Amino acid sequence: MKTRVTRLATSAPDDVAALARAIDRHQIDPARVIAVLGKTEGNGCVNDFTRAFASGTLRSFFARQLELTEAQVDERIAFVMSGGTEGGLSPHLLVFEADSSQPAHTGGIPGLAAGVAFTRDFRPEEIGRGTQVSLTLEAVLQAMASAGIQRVEDVHFVQIKCPLLTAARINDAAARGHIVVCHDTYESMGYSRGASALGVAAALGELPDGAVRDEQICRDWSLYSTRASTSAGIELLRNEVLVLGNAPGWDPEYRIGHAVMEDALDVLAVDRAMASTPEGHALELTSARLVGLLVKAEPSACGSIRGNRHVMSDDSDINASRHARALVGGVLAGRLGDTRLFVSGGAEHQGPNGGGPLALIVRSG
Repeated sequence: MKTRVTRLATSAPDDVAALARAIDRHQIDPARVIAVLGKTEGNGCVNDFTRAFASGTLRSFFARQLELTEAQVDERIAFVMSGGTEGGLSPHLLVFEADSSQPAHTGGIPGLAAGVAFTRDFRPEEIGRGTQVSLTLEAVLQAMASAGIQRVEDVHFVQIKCPLLTAARINDAAARGHIVVCHDTYESMGYSRGASALGVAAALGELPDGAVRDEQICRDWSLYSTRASTSAGIELLRNEVLVLGNAPGWDPEYRIGHAVMEDALDVLAVDRAMASTPEGHALELTSARLVGLLVKAEPSACGSIRGNRHVMSDDSDINASRHARALVGGVLAGRLGDTRLFVSGGAEHQGPNGGGPLALIVRSG
């Protein structure tokens, strides 16, 4: 069994040329694709339609490749598009394939295992509340089972795409006599990300009592996951969940490790993540070995980084999460010499204040 990850540059949200070439060259088998993660060049806010544009393009592309309807494609492939490539971040795709046709790897080193699962569509009044937490928990466990990951300790990263509220969705809830978690559509992104992250934390045993109350979501910042990355978008109503870990029986050519950035300057988190991969101490992190990096970015709420004041949260012209993506992207690109990094803003309940979970996918060869 083997999980393959291919990183492809894109020239626009609807650019699938590199993906088509990789399929033509038999580098990617579309029948084995389970997830596509992408960084798009929109603003990452409520009206970032580059995410929907990219998702729709990819859905149509795979429908043609697999001779399926788009609805059938949605049942098998998770499309996680994250808007915002501020600074030097480069738009790109990460294509995940799960090949179960190969016999189980019998070596002693575990390899990258990946599984996907989907919640049902959420009603607007459920977004950012306990229902989203509990259904995300169930989906994480389903994705773990799909990946053959039996222990929560073997999970290194959970990437989720989740919905947000729009004026139309808020009005729909009101027409049915329901109250949504908030009426600010941008603020709803944080609630959805936060509830989804707490669902991951609950699934992985990272909560003190294993339960979450509605009033704790986006309020009690002592609760967070060290392995969750959640991204909200207008293009869907359900949560799409990708679980990544290392498991016995999977080919160790690809491996994953994780760490937590304690603040936006914590570049050493890359080294800690590398060390956490199977036999990571024996592998040198080179540009050829790097397959992908996924990380969350968030301005510190205290308004400073290592004692120095920042103004990310006070800028009325540029959203704070956009500042954070540019900052963290630059810090990590300088360490890695690569700008094709999946840096996602908005880290509610994802790592400590001002920091965020980081995952590194590498090849052993």
